[in-house]
Amino acid sequence: QVQLEESGGGLVQAGGSLRLSCVASGSIMFRANGMGWYRQAPGKQRELVACISSGGNRNYADSVKGRFTISRDNAKNTVYLQMNSLKPEDTAVYLCNTNERGYCYTGRYWGQGTQVTVSS
Repeated sequence: QVQLEESGGGLVQAGGSLRLSCVASGSIMFRANGMGWYRQAPGKQRELVACISSGGNRNYADSVKGRFTISRDNAKNTVYLQMNSLKPEDTAVYLCNTNERGYCYTGRYWGQGTQVTVSS
């Protein structure tokens, strides 16, 4: 089993910044896994925000390009999402995901999520 635990969410004003963290534990070869951040707002479908492959390749949703940065620290089994210039439309529960394929792909393991609320 794999466990993912997110942290770093909160309430921030528009234009502010937050950094989310996701720590992976359990039966995982973290450095070989692809990692992703997704978000789900009330009444909306879950969507990919950013992902990073085992080799460090990154993909972003168009809505966050230039504002968000995904990174990983394999020594700490942790993936980060630096969010700058936040907008009210970024308000959502942010969830961490991992997959054994190693690239940007939606795997079967999810964290519980962390709430991000951006006020206008």
